[in-house]
Amino acid sequence: MDLDIRKAVKFNIKNNDDNQLKSTIVDAIQDGQEKMLPGLGVLFEIIWNESDESLKEQMVDNLAKGV
Repeated sequence: MDLDIRKAVKFNIKNNDDNQLKSTIVDAIQDGQEKMLPGLGVLFEIIWNESDESLKEQMVDNLAKGV
């Protein structure tokens, strides 16, 4: 089976508004299921690619604090 997770996640959220996107993230995190991790990874990749360098540094700092 050839499954493109990036394409599937992007297709599923392409028409979502800001509130729906936030709910998707919050629900996936609160649910805590391992199967949600690839989708969250795709969302993080999108966020990372759309962020400027200062925001990337802030995300890395937050990650360092969290681990």
